[in-house]
Amino acid sequence: MKAITVEPKQPNSARFEDVPEPDSRDGSILVEAIAVGVCGTDVEIVEGKYGWAPPGQTRLVLGHESLGRVLDPGPGSGLTKGDLIVGIVRRPDPVPCPNCAVGEWDMCRNGQYTERGIKEIHGFMSARWRIEPEYAVKVDSSLGVLGVLLEPTSVVAKAWEHVLAVGRRAFWEPKTVLVTGAGPIGLLGALLGTQLGLDVHVLARTTTGLKPELVRALGATYHSCSVASLEFEPDVILECTGVGQVIAESLLKIAASGVVCLTGVGHGGAVPKIPTANIASSVVLKNNMLFGSVNANKRHWFKAAEALARADRSWLARLITKRERPENFQQALSRDSEDIKVVIQFAEV
Repeated sequence: MKAITVEPKQPNSARFEDVPEPDSRDGSILVEAIAVGVCGTDVEIVEGKYGWAPPGQTRLVLGHESLGRVLDPGPGSGLTKGDLIVGIVRRPDPVPCPNCAVGEWDMCRNGQYTERGIKEIHGFMSARWRIEPEYAVKVDSSLGVLGVLLEPTSVVAKAWEHVLAVGRRAFWEPKTVLVTGAGPIGLLGALLGTQLGLDVHVLARTTTGLKPELVRALGATYHSCSVASLEFEPDVILECTGVGQVIAESLLKIAASGVVCLTGVGHGGAVPKIPTANIASSVVLKNNMLFGSVNANKRHWFKAAEALARADRSWLARLITKRERPENFQQALSRDSEDIKVVIQFAEV
């Protein structure tokens, strides 16, 4: 069968090539790939910035945002042939640490977890793949190819769960949320914010086009100014850019007793011209909370599936701005400023 593979830490080593059929030891459920989402992580692995092949191998099958159709459910999975499923990405470490031992592998404390398509386990960019029943999540069939959005939705489902848990450290009635960034994570985070009944605001650089339209279609408010120039103080800020200046301004703009959740991963860039001590003083004097959030555990995947099932299908469909066949994967890795979610499509639903 064909797959998109890469030699980790070797730039420009990605190729579409023949690989062996998935081994039954990799999971009792055999799945036909339908679509795989492409994100910045995939681009950085192809650029040679990180990634780890399975032990004893030199190449890694890419892809962690999956959608597939069950070919063989195997024994005891509760699935049937033809079901649409996605595969959970992370696996607990073998020790395990206290968090992994109770199923909170997204909070792994020793870093020995593994991840499909990223760290030591082959991903989902292959014509067929296998998965263990405990890491398979059934998708509402009415979503069709939109089920490929489940992985990024699980990330924001976790972020929102933790925001609300942190906020409940004291009496707290959040009303407004600011989402910085209008990529897939930002827009899906805004979607879940509207489902919570909050007054949602999204801030990004684009002034026209699809991203502002999608925000307004949610009933949310779009801003293209700086965080500092906003005329209100949000109760929650979901930071999805990883940009230093945006983060710094967010910490100064958040309302008293507010919560800032960082989901964006930045690299380098200019140092914000705001004294760190001033930011710290603001956080202290307003009883603010700042935390980072990445990945998701099984609970968040199920919450994400429920959120997508409730969402407007036509709105979700507009998030997918480009589809490429697997043999044209290089085009999928080259995204332009108007792209939101790029998908490599292996088969029709």
